[in-house]
Amino acid sequence: MRELALNVLDITENSLSAGAKLIRIALDIRFSADTFSICIEDDGCGMDAEMLARVTDPFTTTRTTRKVGMGLPLFKYSAESTGGRFDIRSEKGKGTRVYAEYRIGHIDRIPLGDFGGVILQLVTMNTGVDFVVTVRSEEAEGELDTRAFREVLGDVPFTEPEVRAYIKEYIQENLVTIYGGRL
Repeated sequence: MRELALNVLDITENSLSAGAKLIRIALDIRFSADTFSICIEDDGCGMDAEMLARVTDPFTTTRTTRKVGMGLPLFKYSAESTGGRFDIRSEKGKGTRVYAEYRIGHIDRIPLGDFGGVILQLVTMNTGVDFVVTVRSEEAEGELDTRAFREVLGDVPFTEPEVRAYIKEYIQENLVTIYGGRL
């Protein structure tokens, strides 16, 4: 993939397919340590130990439309090729946690890309799911929690143009500005 935000989208779509009702996405940036990490955690159906052991093999997929699944293998490769690390944990019936850490300055690091746009799409297109998106750096921290938005909005859907515009602005001002395009 050409940008890590698309990996976030792909892995989050896996969470949605697994029946997740709460998905946590965390971006943790440490410029002084030259690292940043992406963590996606869900409360979906999870995987048994056998599937977990094979899930980063490109020829392992739960899809019936094709025999190849590249999302997790590419995410793992993108992290490890920068001198970072990758970890996935899952328990059947309890959910999955995917973690990737990157060296910011490494020549092979893929750009983060349109992280804000991906989050906006996920939040507004999956109204039956709650998202907690956290972005942290040494200087600042921001969070978007759709449960708090729902408390204020009541029955007004996130897809209403004014609500969507507000969420887009909230993401831009409170999440994307934390890393300021440096990723």
